[in-house]
Amino acid sequence: MVLDTATLRVAFAVMALALGLLFYFSAFRSTRSPYSGWWCLALLLFLSGSACFLLNGTPQQWWANTLGNILLVAGASSAWAGARSLRTPGYNFWLLTAVPVSAGIASAVDHPGSNIWSGGAVFLASMSLMIGLTARELWRLEPGYSRVRIPMAIVAAGVSAFYLGRLVVFIAEGPNSPTFVAYFGSAITTLVTMVLLAVVSFSMAGLSTEQQTRALRTVATQDGLTGLLNRSAFLDRAAKQLRRSPLTESFGSLILADLDHFKSINDTYGHAAGDLALRAFADACRATVRSTDIVGRYGGEEFILVVPGASPYRAETITAEISRRLADGALPDVPRMPTVSYGIALIEAGTASLDQPIAAADAALYEAKSRGRNRSVQG
Repeated sequence: MVLDTATLRVAFAVMALALGLLFYFSAFRSTRSPYSGWWCLALLLFLSGSACFLLNGTPQQWWANTLGNILLVAGASSAWAGARSLRTPGYNFWLLTAVPVSAGIASAVDHPGSNIWSGGAVFLASMSLMIGLTARELWRLEPGYSRVRIPMAIVAAGVSAFYLGRLVVFIAEGPNSPTFVAYFGSAITTLVTMVLLAVVSFSMAGLSTEQQTRALRTVATQDGLTGLLNRSAFLDRAAKQLRRSPLTESFGSLILADLDHFKSINDTYGHAAGDLALRAFADACRATVRSTDIVGRYGGEEFILVVPGASPYRAETITAEISRRLADGALPDVPRMPTVSYGIALIEAGTASLDQPIAAADAALYEAKSRGRNRSVQG
């Protein structure tokens, strides 16, 4: 028995609905991860788009065909946004919306009431593009993510290539050619897409859980205001760095920084201004240090840095650059950024704990303040 296109589309819609409900209750409600949210939306859009195409051949085709193109491309775009959320919190809003809208416009101006392939070339190109970008995002995930990302990326890349093949044959021979009907017709495409959804959907729970775990880990280690490491996370990471360092080499320097007269910022401009000043200092640190350096908020208006391989004199240069960047970053709500006092201590080869360097840097910081603040002192 050969299933016709309409039957396959009904089966696809039922499958998308079942997977959407399963994934919503088993993954999204428990993890609330952006990835699972985007995939629930993608499944809903795929379901709705497939349902629209069931109206082909009826008086409603003129709007249903165009809407179906928009919804299916929007589903592929949501899949891309979900994959991207695993790697970065942001996404390109214009790409997310412009591609489905372009597919809809191309269909609307191509006689959708009488042409079931209205805007076909743009639709096929859009699907290939967005599914290809999904594969790219999955492939670019760091190795620490679940291993299912690799087969998911390969499957998505295969479907993207399939749509690209459809586009080439569509343009070269047309949608009614024997080659297109036999290898790239609607029935074959529906089956391929069903396979994609089956493979991806049953792998999504693992990636959603991983995304939630990473988000919780970030909350546990990150200072909520500045985005730097919190005190415990900083000490833990610095201790691990010490254990990895060669015992025959000088490790580097430790810097304690304290914003001068910080209370006056809060009293003069308000606590919101004080928060902006703390964020500005954190930004100045991030813009100055290397990726191998460790920066954290030690408490209140006090910060701590470990700079491997840097002598105390090099550390003084770093503190001067941080202060310069902070002074240059004055904001309307904080017209006068606070100055900063620094205490610097050497971390010698073989140091097993940061207790002694922190104590030395703290004593140097106290001396910097007693000398009039806005300076660095080596301990």
